[in-house]
Amino acid sequence: MGILDELRWRGLLQEFTEGTDKLLENEKVTFYLGIDPTADSMHVGHLATVILVKHLQEQGHKPIIVIGGATAMVGDPSGRDEERPLLTVETIAKNQEGLRKQVAKFLDFDQNKPNGAIMVNNYDWTKDYTFLEFIRDIGKHISVNYMLSKESVKKRLEKGISFTEFTYQLLQGFDFYYLYKEYNCKLQVGGSDQWGNITTGAELIRRKLGSEEKAYGLVIPLITKSDGRKFGKTESGAVWLDPEKTSPYEFYQFWINTSDDDAEKYIKIFTFLSKEEIEKLIEEHREAPHRRILQKTLAEEMTKIVHGEENLEKAIAASQILFGKGTKDLLASLDEKTFLSVFKGVPTFEVEKAKIEQGINIVDLLSEAGVFKSKGEVRRLMKDNGLSINQEKRNNPEDTITASDLLNDKYILVRKGKKNYSLITVK
Repeated sequence: MGILDELRWRGLLQEFTEGTDKLLENEKVTFYLGIDPTADSMHVGHLATVILVKHLQEQGHKPIIVIGGATAMVGDPSGRDEERPLLTVETIAKNQEGLRKQVAKFLDFDQNKPNGAIMVNNYDWTKDYTFLEFIRDIGKHISVNYMLSKESVKKRLEKGISFTEFTYQLLQGFDFYYLYKEYNCKLQVGGSDQWGNITTGAELIRRKLGSEEKAYGLVIPLITKSDGRKFGKTESGAVWLDPEKTSPYEFYQFWINTSDDDAEKYIKIFTFLSKEEIEKLIEEHREAPHRRILQKTLAEEMTKIVHGEENLEKAIAASQILFGKGTKDLLASLDEKTFLSVFKGVPTFEVEKAKIEQGINIVDLLSEAGVFKSKGEVRRLMKDNGLSINQEKRNNPEDTITASDLLNDKYILVRKGKKNYSLITVK
């Protein structure tokens, strides 16, 4: 397959300007993706465009990642019902560093290679441009009528759009013009919501430099779930690439919990497995959907890229705990955030720390904390070998629970039978 045929098969191609296909076939192109540093981490909603960039780089094309230090100070109205909060230079600098580390996990930045990626900040070529210079050099080439025709603007006109946001497409167009001149960057890629901004940039290049100068655009479709909802959101919010915001375990679980229909779509979009490998996995999954082959492959591939092999192994191990396969040592190895993520939603009880430090009989502890209604209920379960503390069977009613039994110095995990968990928190 040609590169555009493969992108189309993977679900990473919605629209491109005339001649883009021939451009990518006939030469190694310098192209760019813009990312506004509105946060210090990307979320999984950003991944599809980064993966698109990776596919193009693997075909020999050279990526420029443009961190929108200037555009983030204005706010992109695309896909928004209301104005974004304006960010300070300091916040943008902090956010940029976080994004740089994450993008480096996907792209090759080796400058010894002709297609080694580079990262630049549009604040660097915008900050010294005066307002008068901008409206004379850039603004005069794009009419208000042209700008009003863009979908991102039309959607906001009813509710109102500030002049600041209205000029966003000029700023992004200026980026394309600058990169075209300084880096011979002929192509801009992005999400479908960026189509208007991208074509404004191509039009600015044509009007500033002459009709013989050609610039191109390519966008991917909006990634959604099979029910039409936006991809990348959970009940607790966005799924981030930063392990402090979304733990590797939660990240792994996000992909594991993908529906069958979505898994068939996402395995093409988000992994770098070959067409042959993917089609084989889809066939195996359809024959035995209960094995969740697609979901497991998707979760493993994505967690490995974003968080590394070691964190993948921990996430898989943590996932086994709920099925009774984890050991006390594994529980003890989990950091508090991952531990609480695994047991999110289980009944929680409290006990005073002094009682644990003095040592307390296991039956007394479980009944006093309220995990069981009576001491007799505890003893009966122990007799039937159905009680576990921190994944270890306990069948002696004379056992004592001490501080050495605490996980992360403040938790005791109780399991009744195979899957009925409770959590005691020591205060």
